[in-house]
Amino acid sequence: MAKSIVTEYEDISAFSGAPAECTHHLIFGRGLRELADEDGLTIPLTHAEHNMNPCGQRWQIHENAPAEDLSRMVGQLAWEKHYIATKRELPFEGIEREAREAFRERYGISYL
Repeated sequence: MAKSIVTEYEDISAFSGAPAECTHHLIFGRGLRELADEDGLTIPLTHAEHNMNPCGQRWQIHENAPAEDLSRMVGQLAWEKHYIATKRELPFEGIEREAREAFRERYGISYL
């Protein structure tokens, strides 16, 4: 798994700041987890924030449709930002569209 491109604090939950217990893939489903691993589209979370909350699913990211949708959007935006940062030699005009199309090509979908 590649180092996260979203946060440098891999031992601290991205949601609460508590000690991280697991890794959440921002892009997941339909075999996309492996690509997210390669691209560093992960964030650290506690087990309760991820998928084991004793208070119910609405307090965790998995099995919570709005949270899952937002996760995918954040993942796509992080990927596009990283893509743009690696293409600095190009003029900024049009690079955002290129990044969006490159994401669609790599993941086969756009969440934005």
